[in-house]
Amino acid sequence: MRLNPGDSLMRQKRLIGKVKQSEGMSKQRIAILGSTGSIGKQTLEVIREKKELFEAEVLTANNNWQLLVNQAIEFSPDSVVIANESHYHKVKEALAPFPVKVYAGAEALEQVVQGDGVDTVVSALVGYSGLFPTISAIRAGKKVALANKETLVVAGEIVMRLADEFHVPILPVDSEHSAIFQSLVGERAEIEKILLTASGGPFLHTPVRKLKDVTVEDALRHPNWSMGAKVTIDSATMMNKGFEVIEAKWLFGIDPRQIEVVIHPQSVIHSMVQFCDGAIKAQLGTPDMKIPIQYALSFPERLELRGNRYDFLRDGGGVFNFYDVEPARFRNLGLAYQALRRGGNAPCVLNAANEVAVHAFLERKIGFVDMTVIIEKTLEKAAMIDAPTLDDYRYSDAEARVMAADFVRQM
Repeated sequence: MRLNPGDSLMRQKRLIGKVKQSEGMSKQRIAILGSTGSIGKQTLEVIREKKELFEAEVLTANNNWQLLVNQAIEFSPDSVVIANESHYHKVKEALAPFPVKVYAGAEALEQVVQGDGVDTVVSALVGYSGLFPTISAIRAGKKVALANKETLVVAGEIVMRLADEFHVPILPVDSEHSAIFQSLVGERAEIEKILLTASGGPFLHTPVRKLKDVTVEDALRHPNWSMGAKVTIDSATMMNKGFEVIEAKWLFGIDPRQIEVVIHPQSVIHSMVQFCDGAIKAQLGTPDMKIPIQYALSFPERLELRGNRYDFLRDGGGVFNFYDVEPARFRNLGLAYQALRRGGNAPCVLNAANEVAVHAFLERKIGFVDMTVIIEKTLEKAAMIDAPTLDDYRYSDAEARVMAADFVRQM
């Protein structure tokens, strides 16, 4: 089966057209949802290096109020939001000498992205928490630079429908989806398949029987990328790649059967697109997240970025390795494909159960392989809804979390 990119690339053309309407403004004013996380901090590095083009208008954090305060002092945003309301007074007091508005709570995250002073929203929150603020930004007509996989994992159909309705571009920040997007820009040919690359994480060559003995410290040692704890664990189980398959389906309007995951340990080829004539386009580069972040902010322009350059002769002699995904080693990827095939609220259940399981593993309540068992059991037990509304997603998320927590207690 082949996809004529009339569908997926029409979406990209609408996206391109919408971005070009914004050209000519002196500066792009950016709201960073999750400014104290890995993507948020690197976005601020881009802003720091390109002060003439970008400015931080809104910064938000969940718990890391001290870093949020330091960021606000340096970048002088219009406002900050601390999602955990227990930290509100500390942030308010620390920023009292500065002209920065301070808000708190989940509702404030949804409201602050709607302000007239915001042009672009970088959605870099971790997990389900990013869904409703991102939807709020779309409804307000803001350009979205999407780093929060779970927004499309949980409610991809609704989110993309809203993006079309409100003529909002959604530009991928994930390195893999940015690579796919960059490979598709300007193309009109049929897409045969997408080759989504995965590093394989720290356990690519660990005997499967020994995975039950993996420690938290082992799982947090990613060989190529520096990420937050939750995303790093998702990489070790390859759930992150499952999420990326779901995300790619919605971003590019492609059939899941045309998305192939291949392991590429060097993390130099960030993903590839194979066209109807057999030609393959790939985006390559050093594993530096500032590249896709800046591209999402500057698109359709490509700006200079300081940093390391990949050298084919110096960096491993240009030798690339590729491996099939072993189903027994990376069972979470199979669960993600299963949830995507089932459709409806199944990916929402998958995400909720995964968040609970990863949290339990990081707190050393369960073992590494137990995470997969908990997710699988939750998918089997949770009520399925074929055409969920946003309220249904709220209910499914809450129900799946309770179920997954019960399975954690039983293990």
